[in-house]
Amino acid sequence: MRVVIAEDLALLRDGLTRLLRDNGFEVVAAVTDGDALVTSVLLERPDVAIVDVRLPPTFRDEGVRAALTLRDRSPDTGVLIVSQYIEQAYARELLADGRGGLGYLLKDRIMDVDDFVAAVRRVGEGGTALDPEVVAQLLAKRKPLDVLSPRELEVLGLMAEGRSNAAIASRLVLTVGAVEKHVASILSKLRLPPSSADHRRVLAVLAYLREAD
Repeated sequence: MRVVIAEDLALLRDGLTRLLRDNGFEVVAAVTDGDALVTSVLLERPDVAIVDVRLPPTFRDEGVRAALTLRDRSPDTGVLIVSQYIEQAYARELLADGRGGLGYLLKDRIMDVDDFVAAVRRVGEGGTALDPEVVAQLLAKRKPLDVLSPRELEVLGLMAEGRSNAAIASRLVLTVGAVEKHVASILSKLRLPPSSADHRRVLAVLAYLREAD
């Protein structure tokens, strides 16, 4: 799987490069700003771009702007955003197109190498990988969710992280059949049609919640 990294801190950029190469990825470019990111992705056409939210020159939202450009100009490239803090507005903006191949993780998650590598692969394969803390904030205090039971809320949160039904069953100590029933109930209560593609199911739920805000 081919990867482009956009991170202005040399230590983290080099560390990510080594980590990914050690786990079988091909890092085809490692750049420091949004313009270089877009140029590299359009040239290399990687499977996934790992992008810091805040890049030079202003360190505000250059990474997000570049990521949105890539979603439009290189739709087959997955985008995994990494951030020091939870930026709810940015997460919602990135989710707005309703497509997969998207992740948003806090930088602390990189320390858990196995989970981080799995997230990169999932995004590169067209799935989703949302940080549990991001999911919690996106789902908090939303009246449309009042129709869901506590267990359904747990399942919804794990769906939004990009977990499969089997992974949710393992986490909650349920059967896969029970999880499937919870998922069907959630989609029915939120008036969302079920889908055979997990990432579309998750993004549909998040899109609904975003518009209901």
